[in-house]
Amino acid sequence: MALNLTQKQEVVAELAEVASKAHSLVAADYVGLTVGQLTEMRKKAREAGVYLKVAKNTLVSRAVENTDYAIVADELTGPLLYAFSQEDPGAAGRLMKEFAKANDKLKPRLVSLGGQLYPGTHVDVLASLPTRDEALSMLLSVMSQPATMLVRLLSEPASQVTRVVNAAGQTKAA
Repeated sequence: MALNLTQKQEVVAELAEVASKAHSLVAADYVGLTVGQLTEMRKKAREAGVYLKVAKNTLVSRAVENTDYAIVADELTGPLLYAFSQEDPGAAGRLMKEFAKANDKLKPRLVSLGGQLYPGTHVDVLASLPTRDEALSMLLSVMSQPATMLVRLLSEPASQVTRVVNAAGQTKAA
């Protein structure tokens, strides 16, 4: 069904708002997927914090004009499914990768992250990015490591003295 001018403007405004706040974008060919499969994918996308949209490429290219994703405007051809990660940069990549395993009709075509354009094969790289919680735990482990090593270093002389006294006591007892 064709959209009138005000509907198109609403779609562009909605996409521009989402794109301005999004961390990453994955666009994929979806031809051949059933309505049930797309519905299941939308459900998983909502749970993962991913904005999923099928829209005309001209509307999407207008919506991303003044964002980090303006670089993708020339690559938007054919029917595409757009996934914008809203909370976690790797969420859209994980969603596409997981769904493409079960559905060979879904083929990621392009990935955009940090103002850079990558081919669809980089969806694996995007999917491997840690979540916020994983990144924080990695940072915490890196930050706590020097303190742990310092405590070990400071406690070692006392441990050595204890071992020497224990060994001297055992030799006197024998």
